[in-house]
Amino acid sequence: MTLPTLSVVVADANLLPHRTLLEQAAPAGTQFTWLERFDEAAVASALSGADVLVGAKFTAGLTDAAGSLQLVHVAGAGYDGIDADALPPGVQVANTFHHEGSIAEHIVATTIVLRRQILQQDRALREDRWATPVYEQGRAQLSSLEGATIGFVGFGHIGQRTWQAYRALGARARVVSRSGRVPDDVAGDLESVAQLDGLDELLEESDIVVLCLPLDDSTRDLIGADQLHRMRDDALLVNVSRGPVVHEAALFDALRENRIGGAVLDTWYSYPADGSTARPAEQAFETLDNVIMTPHSSGVTAQTFQGRARDIAANIARLAEGAELERVVITR
Repeated sequence: MTLPTLSVVVADANLLPHRTLLEQAAPAGTQFTWLERFDEAAVASALSGADVLVGAKFTAGLTDAAGSLQLVHVAGAGYDGIDADALPPGVQVANTFHHEGSIAEHIVATTIVLRRQILQQDRALREDRWATPVYEQGRAQLSSLEGATIGFVGFGHIGQRTWQAYRALGARARVVSRSGRVPDDVAGDLESVAQLDGLDELLEESDIVVLCLPLDDSTRDLIGADQLHRMRDDALLVNVSRGPVVHEAALFDALRENRIGGAVLDTWYSYPADGSTARPAEQAFETLDNVIMTPHSSGVTAQTFQGRARDIAANIARLAEGAELERVVITR
């Protein structure tokens, strides 16, 4: 059986290091056009006659050029950059994941750094001060993760993978989610499972609170001043969800006043519109020493995008075969 030759436009810079992998995994003869970044005019020009667009954005300015388009494939989980109303009829949008392992690794690593005060000890020793109770008798011994309670707010593939890593280190877990359901094979390992009405109890009982649920009207400012007041004064908050799940000013105040132990912030309130420079928030989180700040990079590893490239190639093959696509999130 001879498959049709498809034309694919790739407008996602994250896939450029994996160009060979994607091209070799796609059906033989697939024609690729690679763009270094998303530029609406350049994408519109390349889309003429194209069957597939790989990228995180689809705008109204591309509609007229997308007469042949059948598939928009996002190289990630989020598809909020796709204007569904601008898609031509018949176009499907698919996404892909493969970031859960990298994000879990990031969460566990950063929470260990905060709980064990590794950055503070590093800075102190650079000034010849041994900031440990072995040498400073008034200093408290720090806690490992063994016996710590991890509170997951949201328990999808990221939460479940992160729990596997924490569990291996002897931690315990509580879960709240919108559905209040967890897979049967992990339910017996969890101390409690509840819907979001159980959030207050989870915050009060957790040593580390991990936010990994989507942002929508029901979760915006889910964690505000009242919720932060319920957390223990040594508890950590981890946000790998979306910045606005947590009220920005309330979080800053809680951290500045040491009403919580610290925070790992990987998702933010504003992002660069162009280039690589922008303040991530209005509040001055960079002035605080109880925060680890990363630029939405927890899932950005080679392994993540290698997996995504394989998924995209597999869906291109299904499209060529006329088979049902996987992970379709929008059908126009």
